[in-house]
Amino acid sequence: MQQEMGKLYVVATPIGNLDDISVRAKDVLSHVTWIAAEDTRHSRVLLDHLGIATPLVSYHDYNEQERVEKLIKKLQQGETGALISDAGTPLISDPGFHLVAAAHDAHIQVVPIPGPCSLIAALSAAGLPTDKFLFEGFLPAKENARRKRLEALKEFAHTMVFFEAPHRLAELVKDCHDIFSGQRLATLVRELTKKFETIHRDPLENLLALITEEKLVIKGECILVVQGAKVEENRDSNQVESERILRVLLAEVPLKQAVQIAVKITHQPKNWLYDLAMKLK
Repeated sequence: MQQEMGKLYVVATPIGNLDDISVRAKDVLSHVTWIAAEDTRHSRVLLDHLGIATPLVSYHDYNEQERVEKLIKKLQQGETGALISDAGTPLISDPGFHLVAAAHDAHIQVVPIPGPCSLIAALSAAGLPTDKFLFEGFLPAKENARRKRLEALKEFAHTMVFFEAPHRLAELVKDCHDIFSGQRLATLVRELTKKFETIHRDPLENLLALITEEKLVIKGECILVVQGAKVEENRDSNQVESERILRVLLAEVPLKQAVQIAVKITHQPKNWLYDLAMKLK
């Protein structure tokens, strides 16, 4: 008789306030065979607080590859496991992808146990549009690479979310100020759900001044939420690029086909591109 495989639970844990643990998460962590955790010492504090004695297995960036095979074998042998990060939802700028992917490849059931997530918590309180957003996580630490990525996002029209270490936050805010313009709104979110939680929304130029003058304390975990480019900021550059594309296409194919192809390339409205093509033709 073939042994039934276990399940892998992906469990969200508190990002600060330990009382944010869900009833379901607590129940799962109490009943699984083992818990894979980034820092077992850190996670033991949470488990002790909850009165949970489930064994912990170290699982982090430096041993992730070698641990995956062993944990998958345990699951295939019928053990149940839980994956947690130091705080929040696993895999969101945290290890876990390789284990979850391997579980799917091995036809092991993966069960999400939703809960706290600093990304979503920051968005919910930032006072910026959330219908569409871009999560960039941590940008490159080196200035040139960081600025190059921000330049690529200059005309992105939706809210952007960046994680950053406190000692590099001033540099990130300055780069955003220089590249996006000081008038863009941004919200600094730090130490979510903890005693010194800070949520400060201001134009980038004001935020940079407050940080430079040390009027804002920059310690702990930081998230910077930045307003996307306004439509007016995009219009001129979009038109120039759309015109360039349409001129090339119109030289090769009929107007209607040129517009259809341009829609796929530029993602601009079809009627707008058609009117632009008519003017160019």
